[in-house]
Amino acid sequence: MKLATFATQSGADADQPRVGVVSDGQVHPFPLELTMRDVVGRGIDAARQSGDEALAAHGHPLADVRLLAPLRPTSVRDFVAFEEHVQGVRQAVEGTAGVPDAWYDAPTFYFTNPHAILGPHDPVPFPATCAARDLELEVAVVVGKAGRSLSVEQARDHVFGYTIMNDWSARDLQGREMQVGLGPAKGKDFATTLGPWIVTADELEPSRDEDGFLRLWCAVSVNGVEIGRDLLSNMGWTFEAMIAYASRDSRVEIGDVLGSGTVGNGGCLGELWGRRGAQDPPPLAPGDVVTLTVDGIGSVSNVVAVAEPAPRLPAARLRDPAVARKAAAS
Repeated sequence: MKLATFATQSGADADQPRVGVVSDGQVHPFPLELTMRDVVGRGIDAARQSGDEALAAHGHPLADVRLLAPLRPTSVRDFVAFEEHVQGVRQAVEGTAGVPDAWYDAPTFYFTNPHAILGPHDPVPFPATCAARDLELEVAVVVGKAGRSLSVEQARDHVFGYTIMNDWSARDLQGREMQVGLGPAKGKDFATTLGPWIVTADELEPSRDEDGFLRLWCAVSVNGVEIGRDLLSNMGWTFEAMIAYASRDSRVEIGDVLGSGTVGNGGCLGELWGRRGAQDPPPLAPGDVVTLTVDGIGSVSNVVAVAEPAPRLPAARLRDPAVARKAAAS
């Protein structure tokens, strides 16, 4: 089942976000008061019942609605589960070859901004100071139940569904700020695309291989030219393992989104830059159209844009801490 958040273009409820089930080129709305967070929290069985009821009523052609981000996440963790991606992008961003030994120990992640979520066709406002604009082709899992210190087996019951994720990246900003040792910040938190909808976990079960990975082809194109293609099953860990790790000595909550990390074999420009030793293909330019497609889920397509310049910040104040403490104590 495909569940979308959308807005109609006209009528009494125009521009009001609605949740519905997508079928045969139409989206059939659920009751007005339901948000996607509500639907996810009620579970797949309840969602299917609501979907069956909605399918019996009036639907809107997808061409007549605006698809929004399917979910406003409770939080967003982005993992780095593809070894091939680590090899290439580490060379591009840090100038360092190989994969850190620590990568093999656990499915590492960072937190990104749940307040900068874009829909499947929204323009992407890159920072005005960014020149090395990049994309990242990922699949994200949506958590349907809260839990703490889950086992991988328990985490299976916490998967509600999946969506496509583009973790847009300002590589020049990222490369500089990561020298401080805290990971990406302004190089990442300006925009994350989710969409076009959430596909419930049961629909993708036939794609599981013998080790529990989803064998789905993922592809990315820029202005209609494919630059990367990989199997989602080339991940180092399953989504259940990532949920289990995220919950370790902590919590996952209903509506949390966990990104797979960027697929290999050209899932982002940065990987290709690292492998080729040059920005080939070139960084994204304003007006470029980036399309991500994942078998069994769908496609998202966004136009690259540039945000208005942000106000300038002062440089760090430099002082001798020992002298300051001595002066304050006297």
